[in-house]
Amino acid sequence: MGLLKLEYLPRYTYQDYTCWEGNWELIEGIPCAMSPAPMIYHQNISGEISTLLREAFINCQYCKELFAVDWKIDDETVVCPDNLVICHNETNEKYLTKAPKIIFEILSKSTAKKDKTIKFELYQQEGVEYYVIVDGSEKVAKIYELKDGKYIKMLNATDEVVEFDITNCGKVLFNFKKIWGNK
Repeated sequence: MGLLKLEYLPRYTYQDYTCWEGNWELIEGIPCAMSPAPMIYHQNISGEISTLLREAFINCQYCKELFAVDWKIDDETVVCPDNLVICHNETNEKYLTKAPKIIFEILSKSTAKKDKTIKFELYQQEGVEYYVIVDGSEKVAKIYELKDGKYIKMLNATDEVVEFDITNCGKVLFNFKKIWGNK
């Protein structure tokens, strides 16, 4: 029928977002459900990524790895990446206020399209230096690096050791072979 148009949808703000139950993201005023909860394999991969990031940045006094945490980009956009690295001291206790340096999104059936399109464009626009889209079912991670304001695909990693060169922090190595576990 084609009656539903973007301009007819209600718009929400961060204030609205804080009142919602469950797991949500807010992108340009439009709520995006993040349920059901991630599956066990998804959580295992996220845990391995977190461990490897912690080890990779252990000697950097500025960087820290985080599990899913809200990043409030503006009053109408709040996202919650699966894993990320920040290289600044965050003064806000509720959410991030500055762009992470690296974001990992682990694909699930319910979020894959959003991760590959909307979040890809959003993270690129916001200056996230590296965006890694992890497909656990295929055991491949697509790694993008921001160059001149655009994401350029570095490679599809399965068992490679990849060097991330973080502005103001230097180079760190990340072994993608270790994120898949023994499954």
